[in-house]
This record gives sequence, C-alpha cells and structure tokens, in this order.
Amino acid sequence: METRLFEGNLRKMQTELASPIQYTLNLGENQIDMTALVGTHFKMKFTGVINCVNCGRVTKKSFGQGFCYPCFMNAPQAAPCILRPELCEAHLGKGRDVEWEERNHNQPHVVYLAIASGIKVGITRETQVPYRWIDQGASRAVKIAITENRYQAGMMEVALKEFASDKTPWQRMLKNEVATDINIIETKDLLIDKLDEEWMELVSDDDEVTELEYPAIRFPQKVKSHNLDKEPMLEGKLEAIKGQYLLFEGGVVINIRKYGGYFVELEVEA
Repeated sequence: METRLFEGNLRKMQTELASPIQYTLNLGENQIDMTALVGTHFKMKFTGVINCVNCGRVTKKSFGQGFCYPCFMNAPQAAPCILRPELCEAHLGKGRDVEWEERNHNQPHVVYLAIASGIKVGITRETQVPYRWIDQGASRAVKIAITENRYQAGMMEVALKEFASDKTPWQRMLKNEVATDINIIETKDLLIDKLDEEWMELVSDDDEVTELEYPAIRFPQKVKSHNLDKEPMLEGKLEAIKGQYLLFEGGVVINIRKYGGYFVELEVEA
C-alpha cells in the first residue's frame, strides 16, 4: 500500500451529509478524503508551529480553537456571543465588526433539538444545517424554530435549556452511547409547550428528522484525549470519525477543531 505525505495548518474538517458522512481535511493545498482513510494507519506530527486561523501570524499559544491573543480579544469570530448567543447585538447594528456581524449573525438562525447520548438543544445559522449537527456528533436532529437573528435564537435556547441540556457529553458521544428510546418529535412538541407565547410565531412545523451516520469500523469502550502540545506525535489505526474527532485503535481520540492553526506533517496509507 502506498504512503502519502502532507503538511499544513489544521482546520476543522469539511463535511457532507451522506451515508456515512463524508469528511474532508484541507491541509495545505491538499484535500484529504478522511472517510476513505478509516481502517488505515495514520501518523500525525505537530511541528511546533502555530499560525492564527484568523490573521495567520505565528503564535506561541492558541486561544479559543486557533486564535492568537489579539484576534481572540478583537476578532468577531471569537466574540463572547459565539458561545453565548443571547449576548449578540448584531440586530442592533453593534459588534466587534458590524459588517461581519450583519453577514453572519443578523441572519436567520435555527433552534434545534438533537440526540446524541441524550437530548440537547442548540442553535446555528440556517445555512449551517446540517453541518453544525455533524460537528456535534448528533445521531438525529430536528428544527424547533427559525429566528430572524442570532440574539432571538440565543434567548430561545436560554428558555429551553431549563428543560433540556445545551451540552453534549463528549466521552459518551464518542463511545456512540446513543439514546435510542427518545421520540424526538414528541420531545420537540413538549419543549415547544414550554415556550412563552412571544416565541410561537417562530416555531417551525418542519418535523423532518435528519439521521446522521458516521464512518466507523468500531467505536471505543473508553476514550483518552490526545494532547499535541504534550505529545507531538500521534500514530495508530484510524477506526472512526465523529463530530470533529478522529478515533484511533485503543480509544485514543483527538479533536481536530481544538488544534486549529497547528502546523502538522501527515503520513497516511492510500
């Protein structure tokens, strides 16, 4: 079997809804079909260089999944409302970069219900469906509402997370411990009943459930997260991909998105 060599800065894998989901890793000038590599030997080496995913400058430490410190403090992609959408002010014409906020946050957003290890509510820009669901490792997902902007979606999420978590236990998700006894449409209806009247006009009557299948030979019984800062070399048989994680033989896993901007050398079988 031929061995191929690549190098470049890590970015989150691109995804395409299929059965199973198709993953592509853009590394340098190369587009690597990661789904096709499941079952093969894989070697990744972190060179020690980190480039900011926003401005490209070299940084000794990565902040917020790939930013240098100045960008982490000032770039709109790292603003507090990324993690707490209820803080978004794009609809008021405010933000770190008003034009960026207008293009990305003052746009229709989806409030959704997903099932991984349990039920989870979340939000994403409408154009990011189903990619956000894939990134979170959901097995099933359905729309609850479509809002005019990120702020509205964030406020609705705040109201709903009193009744359903807004977090995904990543270890259980990676072990593929999927809750199979939950009726997602019935759960959606129960959550809608919890909403105040002011949100009802935004509720979606689209009950189409998206089923998500991930490429895998097997899922681990236990998981151990690999830290490239402490162990620059990662090597083993790639057994599954779920969310933005690569899962290796023996339960070793790595979150590719966490290491955005890390310059790596990659050796794969082809």
